[in-house]
Amino acid sequence: MATKIDKEACRAAYNLVRDDGSAVIWVTFRYDGATIVPGDQGADYQHFIQQCTDDVRLFAFVRFTTGDAMSKRSKFALITWIGEAVSGLQRAKTGTDKTLVKEVVQNFAKEFVISDRKELEEDFIRNELKKAGGANYDAQTE
Repeated sequence: MATKIDKEACRAAYNLVRDDGSAVIWVTFRYDGATIVPGDQGADYQHFIQQCTDDVRLFAFVRFTTGDAMSKRSKFALITWIGEAVSGLQRAKTGTDKTLVKEVVQNFAKEFVISDRKELEEDFIRNELKKAGGANYDAQTE
């Protein structure tokens, strides 16, 4: 059975994360049978990490505030989490299913495919986004 996506519901969750006035900084997109639907959402990145268990595959759209003394801005990451206990067939399908998620999640600074919980650490993701972000006017202090 081909995977589908609930575009309307997923787009609403995506826009909630993109809204600077919203406290929601992350949303997951999970499988409900053969359909990708919005999962959990929250204002604390650590709660997102708790969703990433060994038996789960999911997609997440996460907002980080980055920048330097001269400018602060929101940067977005698209994270694909594939737990260690996910079967080979499901792993393979996740890659093709991501194209459905990208029909909704179109604006992000960097994309991650992660199976190791260490790579989910907030500092790691933030540093990767910073590298992708261009000029750093705070360089003299680093």
